[in-house]
Amino acid sequence: MINPNYIEKLLEGVEVEWKSLGQIGEFVRGSGLQKSDFTESGVGCIHYGQIYTFYGNFAYETKSFVSQTLATKLRKAQKGDLIIATTSENIEDVCKPLVWLGEAEVCVSGETYIFKHNQNPKYLAYYLQTPMFFEYKKQNRTGTKVIRVHGDKLEKFKLPIPPLEVQKEIVRILDAFTELTAELTAELTAELTARQKQYEYYRDRLLTFEEGEIDWKPLGELAENLDSMRKPVTSGVREFGDIPYYGASGIVDYVKDYIFEGDFLLISEDGANLVARNTPIAFSASGKIWVNNHAHVLKFKTYEDRRFVEFYLNYIDLTPYISGAAQPKLNQKNLNSIMVPNPLPIQKKRIVSILDKFDALTSSITEGLPREIELRKKQYEYYRNMLLSFPKSEVEA
Repeated sequence: MINPNYIEKLLEGVEVEWKSLGQIGEFVRGSGLQKSDFTESGVGCIHYGQIYTFYGNFAYETKSFVSQTLATKLRKAQKGDLIIATTSENIEDVCKPLVWLGEAEVCVSGETYIFKHNQNPKYLAYYLQTPMFFEYKKQNRTGTKVIRVHGDKLEKFKLPIPPLEVQKEIVRILDAFTELTAELTAELTAELTARQKQYEYYRDRLLTFEEGEIDWKPLGELAENLDSMRKPVTSGVREFGDIPYYGASGIVDYVKDYIFEGDFLLISEDGANLVARNTPIAFSASGKIWVNNHAHVLKFKTYEDRRFVEFYLNYIDLTPYISGAAQPKLNQKNLNSIMVPNPLPIQKKRIVSILDKFDALTSSITEGLPREIELRKKQYEYYRNMLLSFPKSEVEA
């Protein structure tokens, strides 16, 4: 735990200047490095996609390499530089900073900026993870499928710049707290993995039926399809609000208005996740919601009917119903034809009750182990934000 009194004493009387990133450093665009350029050894390189799929906040070694010949043509980051991914498919990942701490120069791909500066690099990286920066990049993003923040916008972002010795102490505290949080999270994650295996065992048994044991029906007979009511709205036109805006894999934004109200089952209509299944392709949504044309909308008569189908669709292999290789798609006709077991209401209620309990333990962020992991994350973010909160003067504000 971080003592708030110590934080208050640390920051007491500290003179802080608010400066833009453009005032404290220089943005240099990365080069056109492709994944096909990777070699088994050579000069270290970092591809922009790896920044949010492989690396954490800091790196001393690279996952990939390029030849010496190609390296001479590419732009490079030096020790202490920030490597910032400028494009992503979501607002959370875009502009994720990676501090390069290796002794040797490292080649950097396009779709990144190398930020060269004279501040503590870890201090800058920690600050670029705060809600203050998140709001800034959200307001200055462009694009819909591929979200981008341009360098001229990044240059204008203002942040507090305390003396270097204060930056160093803030980094020391956050490094220690990051390590402690990681250890606690690793323990909880190991326990969660064990629970998930237990859940899968019971799920497999509960959702496997002998031939002739129960009736089977096409999904189209079990639910009302409301796809015709869906309405996509591009990000540039959406009015921000508190209504969830759903896409193929869940909530992608929040808007002011809604087109559905009630309890629904949303099912991915397209996207690579239909094949990869990294996240559930069927997910419940309740209350006031907006849904674009990348998720089917189904309405059921009872809670048990909806949840049973949700568990079942996330359990079975849907490959026979998916068309398209480059762009996998589960069209409405194929969706309606999926054969689903339809046990008696009392049996269905029992199955859903058991699976709901396991789901709460392994998936819910409001209870069980996922909640504990989320609390550790929130606790870390609270202290990080407290350490990095400095008052603005009237002139700076």
